[in-house]
Amino acid sequence: MAVAILAHERFPDHAKTAVGILRYSDRDVVAVIDRAHAGERVAEHLPDVQDAPIVEGVDDITADIEELLIGIAPIGGGFEESWRPDVRAALKRGADVTAGLHYLLNDDEEFAALAEANDCTLRDVRDPPTDLSVANGTAGDVDATVIATVGTDCSVGKMTTTMELVDALRAKGYDAAAVPTGQTGVMIEGWGIVVDRVIGDFLNGAVEQMVTKAAADHDVLVVEGQGTIVHPAYSAVTCGILHGAMPDALVLCHEAGRETIHGYSAFDLPPVETYVDLYESLAAPVAEAEVAAGMLNTRTIESDAAAQEAVDAYAEAIDAPASDPLRFDLTESIEALL
Repeated sequence: MAVAILAHERFPDHAKTAVGILRYSDRDVVAVIDRAHAGERVAEHLPDVQDAPIVEGVDDITADIEELLIGIAPIGGGFEESWRPDVRAALKRGADVTAGLHYLLNDDEEFAALAEANDCTLRDVRDPPTDLSVANGTAGDVDATVIATVGTDCSVGKMTTTMELVDALRAKGYDAAAVPTGQTGVMIEGWGIVVDRVIGDFLNGAVEQMVTKAAADHDVLVVEGQGTIVHPAYSAVTCGILHGAMPDALVLCHEAGRETIHGYSAFDLPPVETYVDLYESLAAPVAEAEVAAGMLNTRTIESDAAAQEAVDAYAEAIDAPASDPLRFDLTESIEALL
């Protein structure tokens, strides 16, 4: 499917959804839309993902597009009015539009009318299914090994770790699958529930439902984590995923050099080693899950040698094997997790 990704003024560092789709999706990305970098190419910023031209707007895309993806996940999940002309132009060209916002495209009268007039579909991946209920406490009974990614903060690499672990497990012959819990993961995998929009009482049940479904077809599951248990805004979602999934093992994700909570700089991150006891203690009432491995996002470190030193120091701090999933091998981590 030929798609365009909207990432105005945020590509690549603040367009996690766009980067995730470029790196992991099997869609054919024909353009990234970003006024700040128009005329450039994706490869100039991210040489290790699918390449595409960067254009100023939908009207500058010469190729046919079947879908426009909103590749930005801002805090609060709002829709910026500066995106409206591009969404409007895509619908007039007959392209579907997919977003992972709390602002639902289907509730926008203009977009709904344009979609109907041009035989398009508006996909709000953050809109949860209507058949959810409370958890039964049965995810721990599934016939599969369940690994959960947890983090020291938001945007430290939990989604990336999830996808890279699944790829590495498959390469070693394991029947592995990702359990996507965020908008980017759902867009990549084509299924899942964006749990931060689920009613609080049903959050654990939504995760349990996904784990149960995936375990019927796969032997190893990697459940995508969200937020962090110390986050002043998002800790409830983190706890819901952990208790709903009842994992067998945890992977603690961190970004090298991160000192304060993303978007909440008044809150310092605790020392990384304290997260081990925090997550294991939180999981213990429902699952005896240990932090068996760590993943360190070293994107701010230029040389591989310096990155490896940082990974080694992180491994020592959390007393578990560690790696950078985009930079180094995951064999030792996989052995520890299984």
